[in-house]
Amino acid sequence: MSSESLLSAGAVSQARNQTDVYAVHGADPEVLAYAMAKYSRSALSMKESLKEISSQRAEQFLNTFYFQYGHRSIADLAHIAFAIERLSLLAAIVLVDEQRWDGQERSTRYQNFMKSGWYLPDFGEDSTSRQLYTETVEGLFGAYERTTAAVQDALRERVARPDEMKQDAYERTLKARAFDVARYLLPLATNTSLGQIVNARTLETQVSRLLSSPLAEVRELGQKLKDAAAGAAWNPNPDASASEREVRVAPTLVKYAEANAYQIETKKELALAASEILGALAIADSPVVDLVERTETLEVELAATLLYAASHYPYRQVRDVVVGLPEARVLEIIELGLKHRGRHDEVLRAFHSGAALRFDILMDIGGFRDMHRHRRVTQIMQDFTARHGYDVPETGDAAGLAEAGIVGEYRAAVEGAFTASGRIAAGKAPEAAESAKYLLPLATRVRCLFKMDFAEAQYISELRSGPAGHFSYRKVAWEMYVALERQHPALAKYVRVTDFREPIDLLKR
Repeated sequence: MSSESLLSAGAVSQARNQTDVYAVHGADPEVLAYAMAKYSRSALSMKESLKEISSQRAEQFLNTFYFQYGHRSIADLAHIAFAIERLSLLAAIVLVDEQRWDGQERSTRYQNFMKSGWYLPDFGEDSTSRQLYTETVEGLFGAYERTTAAVQDALRERVARPDEMKQDAYERTLKARAFDVARYLLPLATNTSLGQIVNARTLETQVSRLLSSPLAEVRELGQKLKDAAAGAAWNPNPDASASEREVRVAPTLVKYAEANAYQIETKKELALAASEILGALAIADSPVVDLVERTETLEVELAATLLYAASHYPYRQVRDVVVGLPEARVLEIIELGLKHRGRHDEVLRAFHSGAALRFDILMDIGGFRDMHRHRRVTQIMQDFTARHGYDVPETGDAAGLAEAGIVGEYRAAVEGAFTASGRIAAGKAPEAAESAKYLLPLATRVRCLFKMDFAEAQYISELRSGPAGHFSYRKVAWEMYVALERQHPALAKYVRVTDFREPIDLLKR
C-alpha cells in the first residue's frame, strides 16, 4: 500500500517520501539566521524565505525577537568566521576560553616563532619597566633560538635517519621535536595568529567577556571583534561585486555587547573573599594530576569552585577548608557569585558543578594550551602566576636540556623572566601587575580544574597519551588514567591509554 493511500480522502496534503538537502552559500549571517528562525513561524522553504528577506527585514526581526523577547537561540544560527592576527599568546588563551568555540591557531610545535614579534604593553612614564620588559623578552627569544639549535643537534647525534626517510623529512621531524622543548621559553607576550568560526551568541558573550578583562590588550581585542562584526567582511573573491564586498557580518547581533558588570564586580568580591578565607594558608603541595574524590555537598563544591577560581590554591585544599566553614558562610560565598547577575547574564562557569570526575591539574602553560581545547569539560582556570614554579623539559620523548648541554642557560632564562616579572608588577606603569604576566614563559605552571564525565576522561586519556603528542600533555593524560584506575579500577580497564613510560619512535609524529 502506498503512503498516499493511507491518507483520508479529505486530507489537506499528500504524504511524500522526499527529503531535500542542500547547502546554502553566500547569504549574510544575519539574513540566514532569520531564514532559519522562520521555520518555527512559517511554512516557507529556505529558498523561498531567502528570496523574500532583505537585510533590513532581518535587522527588524532580530531587534524584536532577539533583544526584546530574549530568543537568544536565534543567534546560534548565524556563524561568522574571523581571522585574528598578531595577538599575544596571553590574549589568545583568553580569547579561546569559550565552551562553544571552533578554531585553529599557529602551532608552537611545528612553527618557528623567532620572527613572530611580541606585544608591548603601555608602560606610560615608567621607562625602567619598559626597558626591563624589552630586554627580558629579547633574552627569552635568544634562549629559544639557541635551545632549538642545540636540541636539534643533540637529536641528530642520537637518532639516525632511516634509509627510507628523505633528508628534508628527517630534518623537519627533528626540528619539530626541538620546538617541543624550546617552546617552554616563549613568553606569553609572543605574537600568534588564529582563525575562529563562532555563532553570533558565542561572539556576543565572547566580546562582552573580553571587554571586561583587566588586560588592556584583551579589552582592545574585544572592541576590534565587535567592530569587525559591524564592519564590512573581507571577500577573497576577486570577481565579487561592490555590493558583495560591502556585506556586514552581524551588526545587529553584537551591537549591544558591552563590558559585563556582573563578571567585573563578582571577580573583585570573590578575590577578597578568597584572601580572607585562604590568605593565611601556605599553598599545599599537590601532584600534577589530582582526581579529587566526591565527598562534599553540591553547596560546598560550588563555594569551593568559586574560591578556587579566585585564588592559587589546589582544589582539594580549598574544598577541605570550605567543608569546615559554617553553612551560612558557605551560602554567603555562593551568594557572592550571583548577587550582581543581570537579567540576561549567564551564571559564572563555576556554577557548572556536579560532574562525577574533577581533575585538578598543575602543568606548564604550553601543555595546558593543548588541554584547553577540550570543550566537553568545564574548565575553571586560575590566573597566571610565578608562584607554582616552572617545568624543565627532561624527557625520553625528545632530547632533553641536559643532553643538549643547556640546562643552566634554560634555568637562568626562566628565573630571570620571573624576577623581571616581579619587578614590573611592583612598578608604577599602568596596569603593572597585568603587564608583568606577559613575561612569564610557557614553562610556567598554571593550575586548572577540569570537571567531566567518564566518557570525556576516557577520550582525553586515549587521545592525549598517544605517541605523536607533546610529552607534557602525554604525561598529564597518563596521570589522569592512573588516577582513574586507582579510584575506579573496574572502569579504567576500558581506557585504551598509551603508557607514557614506554619509549617511542621519535621520527613518528
